[in-house]
Amino acid sequence: MIDLIEQYIESNHFGAFVGMDFKILNPGETLYEIEIKNQHLATPNMAHGGLISALLDASMGVGALSMVAVNNQVVSTVEMKVNFLRAVRLGDKLSATSIVVRKGKNTIVMQSEARNQDDKLVAVSSGTFFILPAAISGF
Repeated sequence: MIDLIEQYIESNHFGAFVGMDFKILNPGETLYEIEIKNQHLATPNMAHGGLISALLDASMGVGALSMVAVNNQVVSTVEMKVNFLRAVRLGDKLSATSIVVRKGKNTIVMQSEARNQDDKLVAVSSGTFFILPAAISGF
């Protein structure tokens, strides 16, 4: 599992580009973090919803990946829903955590929530991830 996760970290240029960092806490559980900077803004002081969606998707995706990497498998998002609950502003520090709802043979259903530095809930999401052989994704 560690080799595939390390390969994922090395090849995830998008996460590095936007400035996301993560830790796998347990299989299926992750902690993703990002500080909102100028390049993340949609208005003069508010973050773009797409960035928050990406944070939640990444949290769920790596959570799901951590459950199947040991089998030389990866995951791909096939469905995702986001509820934005509070504005995210320049300078906010967000933390997103994931949990597994259900792992099946072909898909994994995940949930994630994002909180700001004051522990205020800013967004929640759920998603479905398709399980596939790692070689299909180039690993």
